[in-house]
Amino acid sequence: GLALSVALPQAALAFSSAQAEALITKTVNDINTIINSGKSEASMYRDFENVLVRYADTPNIARSVLGPPARSASAAQLRAFTQAFQGYIARKYGSRFREFIGGKIEVKGTQKISSIYDVSCTATLRGEAPFAISFIVADKTGKFIDLTIEGISLLKSERAEIGAMLDKAGGNIDTLTA
Repeated sequence: GLALSVALPQAALAFSSAQAEALITKTVNDINTIINSGKSEASMYRDFENVLVRYADTPNIARSVLGPPARSASAAQLRAFTQAFQGYIARKYGSRFREFIGGKIEVKGTQKISSIYDVSCTATLRGEAPFAISFIVADKTGKFIDLTIEGISLLKSERAEIGAMLDKAGGNIDTLTA
């Protein structure tokens, strides 16, 4: 494998727009299946958390959301925070799934911007005007690292909210995680 990776041109090993779009198509299909599954909210939260683990770069998202305190956190603290953050995000955004029942999210196209891919989607809810969602996929990891809804970044919103929660916890990551 190592010999093959050295022999192939670097461009052949790069992540592509088609791969980014395929990743988000799988993500969206899984989310649509969860939304329309008829499962309990608790079960939907678990399923959504599994989607996050599978398709999102949750360790990097969690570190980014934690901000500068992540640099001084231990590996164990970062693992614990990442686990807690995944559950938090699954519950927070999963609680809105009921609004999506009978609706759908469709992938519309992909644009490469530097080392990321912006995969644009349209969400359509029953009785509502369609709205834009974009998944930001990292070339380096091949997983999504942000999600914007109508131009509002989940990463930036959560960074502000988690920062406020960390302040309330007296800057203690373990207290925040708990």
